[in-house]
Amino acid sequence: MPAHGKHRRPRRSHVSRGLALVGTGGAALSLPLIAPATAGAAPAAGAPEIAAKTFAAPAAPVAAKAPAAPATARTYTVVSGDSLSLIAHKKGIQGGWKSLYRANQSTVGDNPSLIHPGLELTIHRGSAKAAPAQPKTQEKAERKTTAKAEKSTTTDRANRSERRAAAPSAATGTGASAAAPAPAAAPAAPVQAAPAAATQYADNLDGWIRQSLDIMAQHGIPGSYEGIHRNIMRESSGNPQAINNWDINAVNGTPSKGLLQVIEPTFLAYHVPGTSMDLYDPVANITAACNYAADRYGSIDNVNGAY
Repeated sequence: MPAHGKHRRPRRSHVSRGLALVGTGGAALSLPLIAPATAGAAPAAGAPEIAAKTFAAPAAPVAAKAPAAPATARTYTVVSGDSLSLIAHKKGIQGGWKSLYRANQSTVGDNPSLIHPGLELTIHRGSAKAAPAQPKTQEKAERKTTAKAEKSTTTDRANRSERRAAAPSAATGTGASAAAPAPAAAPAAPVQAAPAAATQYADNLDGWIRQSLDIMAQHGIPGSYEGIHRNIMRESSGNPQAINNWDINAVNGTPSKGLLQVIEPTFLAYHVPGTSMDLYDPVANITAACNYAADRYGSIDNVNGAY
């Protein structure tokens, strides 16, 4: 039950080209200049002072950007039991199995769930750009500001504690003598709100569907009770331990399992956070299948056959 990826054509940056003439005695030397279209050309080193005064324009200093490391590519040979999601996880590929599939769609074919041992996959891996270092003066000023804020917070807390401790208690006097101050009343214990009672679900098909619908609503996954129930009865007759050991997925080593007959690569790719990682778990199986159906068909309600 794969999801098709989309290709994007990278944009090319435009580069302007030009010629600079540098005088050397009675002859002129023509040098090609290549620079970004939006940047001003820097004065040529070693040119006469008059040329620098005529053509050089003052420019604000620009922080140099660290060049991005070129992407590296290498190959990986598929072995028995592999899937695109497992390979992407092992190799730390950004974008997961979808990115790996897009880079190898011509090799894998239209179904990313069907990969065979011995297949050569190309793995592209890029490195993140390094963030420019902050100037020392700015870093020092930030540390000083942080230290002042922490000191101010500590001082305010101490002052509040002293004011509470020094607050005089009301005292009453009779004639020339005054009664001793009454002890301060103990602060009332904070009232804690009672936690909301957790929703209870029956441990049967009805309860699994209702719990799945609540989790799907939290993650914005569409689907209805009727759509889920109809597809479960067609795929597994409501048996959470159902497994298909005869179709093409089983031949390839990834049999369909559970209430909605999900294969492992699809389960890993569309697993909903907060649910079990067990493919046979009813709620995890339903939510992952509905997440896949929403991505592929718009909703599990739109599925009326093998999907």
